[in-house]
Amino acid sequence: MSTTAEATRPDRSAVRSLLRLWPYVRPVRARLFTAAVVAIVASCLSLVIPLVLKWMVDGPVADRDVGGVWLGALYLLLLGVAEALLFGFRRWLVARPLAGVEAAMRADLFRHLQRLPVAFHDRWASGQLLSRGTTDLMLVRLFLAFPLTFLLVNGVTIVVGAGIMLAQQWTLGLVLLAPVAPLVFVIARFEARYSSVARTAQDQVGDLTTVVEESVLGIRVIKGFGRHRSQAAAFRALSGRLRGTELVKARLLAGIFGVIMTVPELAIGAALVLGTMQVADGTLSAGTLVAFLWTALALRWPVDAMGFLLAMSQEAATATDRYFDVLDAEVEAEAEVEREGKHGAGDGPVEWTGPLESTGLVESTGLVEGGLRFEGVRFRYPDASEDAEPVLKDIDLHIRPGETMALVGATGSGKTTLTALVPRLYEVTAGRITLDGRDIAAMPREELRTLVSMAFEEPTLFSASVGENVRMGAEHAGDEEVVRALDVAQARFVDALPQGCATQVGEQGLSLSGGQRQRLALARAVVGRPRFLVLDDPLSALDVHTEALVEAALRRVLRDTTALVVAHRPSTVLLADRVALLSGGRVAAVGTHHELLRDNAEYAWLMSGAHAEERER
Repeated sequence: MSTTAEATRPDRSAVRSLLRLWPYVRPVRARLFTAAVVAIVASCLSLVIPLVLKWMVDGPVADRDVGGVWLGALYLLLLGVAEALLFGFRRWLVARPLAGVEAAMRADLFRHLQRLPVAFHDRWASGQLLSRGTTDLMLVRLFLAFPLTFLLVNGVTIVVGAGIMLAQQWTLGLVLLAPVAPLVFVIARFEARYSSVARTAQDQVGDLTTVVEESVLGIRVIKGFGRHRSQAAAFRALSGRLRGTELVKARLLAGIFGVIMTVPELAIGAALVLGTMQVADGTLSAGTLVAFLWTALALRWPVDAMGFLLAMSQEAATATDRYFDVLDAEVEAEAEVEREGKHGAGDGPVEWTGPLESTGLVESTGLVEGGLRFEGVRFRYPDASEDAEPVLKDIDLHIRPGETMALVGATGSGKTTLTALVPRLYEVTAGRITLDGRDIAAMPREELRTLVSMAFEEPTLFSASVGENVRMGAEHAGDEEVVRALDVAQARFVDALPQGCATQVGEQGLSLSGGQRQRLALARAVVGRPRFLVLDDPLSALDVHTEALVEAALRRVLRDTTALVVAHRPSTVLLADRVALLSGGRVAAVGTHHELLRDNAEYAWLMSGAHAEERER
């Protein structure tokens, strides 16, 4: 997701952007302030050198005092050594705390990404997020280490140096200070233009990172279809755009450096001519002219560096904006209050007393029936317009405690979306979902996701061991629970791996086959013996024989849980006690497999196609 437009906001201010870093800088402010004071003292020591030279020229040199010359040389050596030691001390002061600031910001970014809703990750490219956690934070750290201090140091040095020059010879001082006003105007114009270009470049780095990441993760597809040339062309196109933007930045920097370096040189040249004439007239001593010119030359670096420091500051400001683009995104609420209009008055959640027995609570007792219930659920994706057709419309469905319900429907009917609502990966637009009578919108997500376990249609594994991947379903599961889950998923192929459960599966689990990944994902879902189980077509990648074995083991698991299973084949449907047919975002029919085959033409048509597929397999 490119957010370059943010850089052109009329109210954008680099100072306001950088001030947002204060909560991270505050814990180390004492060391940063000390480092700034040390740097100011070191920089001002360089301004003492011209005064020593003035004393030497007008004193020992004029009087031919060799001892005085050696003494002056010793003073200059001591000043130089002291300046070098102070700058080294400043570097030591800032190194460790700024590394800590960067680490804290990166940790906050990662923690925040984990709490952001799935809808956010649907919109943002992973490369953009990666660049914010790497390149952008590096730019922020470099700003805190160098420009933040030296903008202050150089500013103080220039003011003190200007005061010294005016005190030595005010006419020459005015000549050197004459270009200040035009320089300020040029720098202001430069900042506005450079800020926009720097933001564009950083966004393009994120786009380029996305292409590289996708190419690495999809290398099998690229090689399998011989698309390496088209991917290389896409990379070259993005790289070319980034190169063009960087060249614009280089031209801007060249322009500002040219102005900042040329104008002061002209002023120094004019001051040299005027000062030489005053020495010839006898109105100015040679030592004073030497001290004045040395002071002017000592101020060259602080003035010349302003363009470089301002450029780094602008890049840090845009990096800060990009960082807080993510941190400003709203996280998933821990527990929402009952939403007005979602259900009738007096229909609030039942007091939670722990999981109900599999027999459930019957409505004749006057209590809300247990299990998993959808009540008038409507859903449209967060990015959709208000007048867009909902993906799910008025879903009313009840899965009784201990019951397994299969969810069947044509492609695009909303099955996967419906399952994603149960653990609140997305929030319902209207209506409510209850677990044993309790509205999930009022439950802490941590508790909800302990009660509900999922196996997704696309099994995702992480760069970790087999055991660690399975334990993501139950962090504290012991070895026995892991083995039981692997048995249920018929995943004992793990025993043949080099280190068994300790074998690293590699990034995205690509070292395993699709069926093996799917079985590990199923083991992850059942390892914690969840109260509610949501399975999104968990057996699609299995061969017929393995599927039969998994189904036999899964039946034993489903007896002890309330389950919603997305199914496409009759063999998976037969795991369920009842079947719900989803059509056009609505529940079209509910019944047993045989009832729907007999009474519902759409269901019979879907199952006939599934039968044909199974015969072909």
